[in-house]
Amino acid sequence: MKKVLFISPQPFFQWRGSPIRVNFNILALTGLGYRVDLLTLPIGEDKSFENGRVIRVANPFSMKNIAIGPSLPKIFFDILLFGKGLQLCIKNNYDVIHGVEEAGLIAVVLARLFGTKAIFEKHSDPFSYKKGVLKNSLLSVYSLVEKVTVRLCDGVIGTGKGLVAQVRAMGYSTRVFHIFDIPSSLQKPDGKQVKKFREKLAQNPDEILVTFVGSFALYQGVELMFAAIPKIVKKNARVRFVIIGGSETEIDARKLEFKKLQIEDRVSFLGKVAPDILPAYLAASDILLSPRISGVNTPLKILDYMKAGKPIMATDVPSHRLLLDETTAVMAQPDPDHLAEALDILAGDEEKRLKMGAAGRNLYEKKYNFTNYQLQLSRCYQEVLAR
Repeated sequence: MKKVLFISPQPFFQWRGSPIRVNFNILALTGLGYRVDLLTLPIGEDKSFENGRVIRVANPFSMKNIAIGPSLPKIFFDILLFGKGLQLCIKNNYDVIHGVEEAGLIAVVLARLFGTKAIFEKHSDPFSYKKGVLKNSLLSVYSLVEKVTVRLCDGVIGTGKGLVAQVRAMGYSTRVFHIFDIPSSLQKPDGKQVKKFREKLAQNPDEILVTFVGSFALYQGVELMFAAIPKIVKKNARVRFVIIGGSETEIDARKLEFKKLQIEDRVSFLGKVAPDILPAYLAASDILLSPRISGVNTPLKILDYMKAGKPIMATDVPSHRLLLDETTAVMAQPDPDHLAEALDILAGDEEKRLKMGAAGRNLYEKKYNFTNYQLQLSRCYQEVLAR
């Protein structure tokens, strides 16, 4: 049985893109017959895997969470990950060391020290997180680190076409694999639960539930969405918004804003919802919203939306166009007026909503499923090990 050291510099498990993807990686690799040691942060929910174990670095400052994007705490944990990874490599004879994001460099260094293979997995465009002098400085350093990692590793995995294009544009001969994202949950929504959630959220049967899923990070387009909400709810009495995600502090601030505008009863904030419960909330909705404004990678939520078989309202930006077109989504210009107008039109066109939802579901069933995901990961590992 071949052994893999998988290094993830994010909380695990936690309800957000990278940890969800890492979870699927471990499930896929152990299902393929690999034995996997997941080295990760001391933050997140506990999970167990057959033929796999979760190993966490120390938490001397008792941190409870860590923000998305580059930061000084992440650099501190990266140092701990390297030290623990070194210890593990001394004790174990790994066939592959697989590093996510900045842990790709850790994987490369350890692989060179111990004569094994290194895979770097790129989940995001780091410049999507631009904000402030410190973060921008860290991003510039990370850009150089990423180039060194790509040049020295045995294979690169990009989660989207845009990320793959970024890597290839660096001009190195390293093999690049596009292994697409899949929905965040493998669960099918339970009919009784869907009905229960619908009754909980909709105040009357003819309401149109417009649901957003995601963090409140700027690149998600939340400012655009929150600016559009007052425009559409005052124009269309049937529309109700359901917001899934955000911290308690972020939610409280938005609730206060909407209370001042006297529309607080038209927006429901659910906070964070577990991935395996999320499908039922999406199935209970009428329109699924993705207002992203930056980045080159398609948001993971788009796959969840397609699986739900519901129409998608998305901003007309490159990251959405990688996966969506006019058959599966209404593409609105990324400004509040256009978004509100497009939502109003789609809310009034039930036939269009049904056609779009069915088209997205069909695309999920044909391509973006766990079986195809596992097959692509298997091919990547086989090629890297054969080199």
